[in-house]
Amino acid sequence: MIQLVELTKSYPGQSEPAVDALTLDIPEGEIVVFVGPSGCGKTTTMKLINRLIEPTSGRILLNGADVTGSDPDELRRGIGYAIQQTGLFPHRTVAENIATVPKLLKWGTERVRARVDELLTMVGLDPAEYRGRYPKQLSGGQQQRVGVARALAADPPVLLMDEPFGAIDPLTRETLQNELLRIQREIRKTIVFVTHDIDEAVKIGDRIAIFSEHGRVAQYDTPEKVLSEPADEFVADFIGAGASVKRLSLTRVADAAVATDWPTVQRGEQPRESDREFLLVLDEGRAVEWLPRRDGRGGLPVLNAVGPDHTLYDALNAMLTNNSDVVVVTDAEGTYRGTLDMPAIQDLIHADDTTSVPRRATKGEVR
Repeated sequence: MIQLVELTKSYPGQSEPAVDALTLDIPEGEIVVFVGPSGCGKTTTMKLINRLIEPTSGRILLNGADVTGSDPDELRRGIGYAIQQTGLFPHRTVAENIATVPKLLKWGTERVRARVDELLTMVGLDPAEYRGRYPKQLSGGQQQRVGVARALAADPPVLLMDEPFGAIDPLTRETLQNELLRIQREIRKTIVFVTHDIDEAVKIGDRIAIFSEHGRVAQYDTPEKVLSEPADEFVADFIGAGASVKRLSLTRVADAAVATDWPTVQRGEQPRESDREFLLVLDEGRAVEWLPRRDGRGGLPVLNAVGPDHTLYDALNAMLTNNSDVVVVTDAEGTYRGTLDMPAIQDLIHADDTTSVPRRATKGEVR
């Protein structure tokens, strides 16, 4: 979808280029993450793609067509753009913000309204409740959702995202990452995503480009390869310690072997004999409480259950947060599926790469 050919950006008075003869192919329908330290050229490269910055030399091909000499405004109307601080117009409503590009393209009123409602629903905001609000009436996470909706408004084939979740608290950030992956399964856009966070890159990227300095790419590969076979010492240092644990972010709970033999009891029933210290109480198919099998009193609520879109890293984090060696696993609707325990996670951490690690979930699949 996107080809960068010997792309270079130099600034007057600088001895080294900001981007130095970069050649990179970005496949259609994939999320490619640019990651690296500050000042490495990753954001500059993104801005070169939609010509917010003009290249000094080189070519930019979009779906095979060289756009280096085309009208930059026309180019940008066909590329979605989402940034860290959302860039929402404060004096416009949510609906008016999302409708910005469709109105520039002279869409009809009903078509624009239908698209706004469709996108608000897609990003998890009720159109009736949020359509008429202003940005200041939204939380930071809600503003980011609207920013993503605006970037997708004209249904562009390419979406550029410049640290869109960087200013969000960790809990909301994780939620937005999962939402992005869910949306990507539905729409299959070509997404270039800039971040400084290697964990975020591993979680959401189909491919990762690790930038070193002056817009040079030290390694461009799948997350599996980057973590298991770093190209050089710079990449290894940037990944840091804990690569084995980071690899848990590559497997979704939907693809893990979930145990289904944990003893359960329906809410209101008497506890039964079990070799487990706790029974799991189900209420209309949902796991709600851990119940001591001995006296059936003093149950603990089920916290931090994981669903199919969570990763094994999320499952491990939930166990540590709960001070437990087991976590409840649900389906997409929250219905109880089974449990995942610490020994299973440990087996995956130490498994043979070529034979034992479950394959990464393909983002286009719904399981």
